[in-house]
Amino acid sequence: MEFNAEQIIVDNLTKLGFTQPAPFFYNLTPAELIEKAIRNGEGVFSNSGALDVDTTPYTGRSPNDKYYVDYDDPEIWLAEGSKFMTLENFNYLKARMLSSMSKKKLFIRDVFVGAHPSHRIKISVITELAWQNLASANMFIATNDPKPFIDPDFNVIVSSTFASDPQTDGTRSEPFVAIDLRQKLILIGTTQYGGEIKKSVFTIMNYLMPKMDILSLHCSANHGTAGDVALFFGLSGTGKTTLSSDTNRALIGDDEHGWSEDGIFNFEGGCYAKTIHLKQDLEPLVWSAVNRFGALLENVPLTRDRVPDFDDNRITENTRSAYPLHFISNYEPKGYGTHPTNIFLLTADAFGVLPPLAKLSNEQALYYFLSGYTSKLAGTERGLGSEPQATFSACFGAPFLPLHPGVYANLLGQRLEKYQTKVWLLNTGWTGGGYGVGNRISLPYTRALINSVLNGSLNDSPTYKHPIFNLQIPLEVEDVPSYLLNPEEGWQNKADYVKAARSLADQFKENIKKFDTLLSNEVRTAGPN
Repeated sequence: MEFNAEQIIVDNLTKLGFTQPAPFFYNLTPAELIEKAIRNGEGVFSNSGALDVDTTPYTGRSPNDKYYVDYDDPEIWLAEGSKFMTLENFNYLKARMLSSMSKKKLFIRDVFVGAHPSHRIKISVITELAWQNLASANMFIATNDPKPFIDPDFNVIVSSTFASDPQTDGTRSEPFVAIDLRQKLILIGTTQYGGEIKKSVFTIMNYLMPKMDILSLHCSANHGTAGDVALFFGLSGTGKTTLSSDTNRALIGDDEHGWSEDGIFNFEGGCYAKTIHLKQDLEPLVWSAVNRFGALLENVPLTRDRVPDFDDNRITENTRSAYPLHFISNYEPKGYGTHPTNIFLLTADAFGVLPPLAKLSNEQALYYFLSGYTSKLAGTERGLGSEPQATFSACFGAPFLPLHPGVYANLLGQRLEKYQTKVWLLNTGWTGGGYGVGNRISLPYTRALINSVLNGSLNDSPTYKHPIFNLQIPLEVEDVPSYLLNPEEGWQNKADYVKAARSLADQFKENIKKFDTLLSNEVRTAGPN
């Protein structure tokens, strides 16, 4: 059946509220987008052909500038920093934003989110910048259909030149991410940071999937030759991308997944990897993926010879690269797998008190899942001071949860029991003392711990119980020194260790109080003493 693609797109733009739809480019290839980005002065080539862009001054998400239209819906849970916006303010903001964009050329991309054919949604992304459309092409799933979506499930509209007016729009500052769940529309203004597009779509999936009895997860996933799936939960910087990119296992996905009755499936078609201190010898798969034509680098300084300097944090510690999954040589082309055999809850404990590995009961798994603990280091964010700070983010992704964390925890508990999935706490942070005193646990040791879990050698191995955190810690792991397994042994002053451990345990107990009304007594008492 014949169709007029241009007319479909014009009708969609008009329906959204574009008053005079300007010339647009629809589903351009990555090469075409890169060509236009270079011509428009949006970025430069690295020596390997990657497109490098600078998003200053917004080099990370703006969590305090995220808004939901207030429909008085008791289901909506506002994560810390998120706010409600009136429908009147949203529509006024939208009208002014679309009027501004109507005068400019637009890049439009239709994509799927959700690799499993039974659990995917249709997203249309509209941007002013070619490289932001490239980011969407790299991070989401191509439709491979020349016919545009007539009625997308959600529209994402991005303008890096339009700023909100706090006086009239009810916003906090100029940048904004405004979500209307009924109009099925996301507006992103001022900020160029590519992560805003990615995480706004993830927020939508976190809203839609539980309503389909699908658990949405902030995790990476891979599987072995036998099809056994492993999940890696964690906040930024804890190792999701690094640890799931394993030359001996196929990568299902880098960051966001759903767990349905069919198994695990990736939401995305690409990766958005953190690249600060990226090393070729330690992360060969990621290294080769980011250093090639078609990859997008964000805020990575280049040398005079256009070589990316991944150790240079002059722009930000949060340097990134967006690339399609097929840039990873051993990716899983289907994007989905069976129910997980093992789950790793990652934390980068900068206080040096948690063990590198501990086996969790189902009750402990829910406790640490709701806690979502890691630590932030001085120098990575303004205002942190000289000491590390404990960070708790429910379900390892609180800013992206539009529903109460208990919804996701209940779904996880049901699946752990039904599929007998084993859960492990994996510390990728410090040992032998806190940050500045101890050392970061080396990546080869972390991989050895993971391999021992995945090959089943730790299923029935002897453990000892940590006296403060109640964690079952393996007594022996192949290729890992025994002193590393017991965190206290690496500290010169044992009294200092106990003091630091008790301090962190107290912070866990204080944080979990916010979930008291939904916790069973078994889960409530599964945390530290």
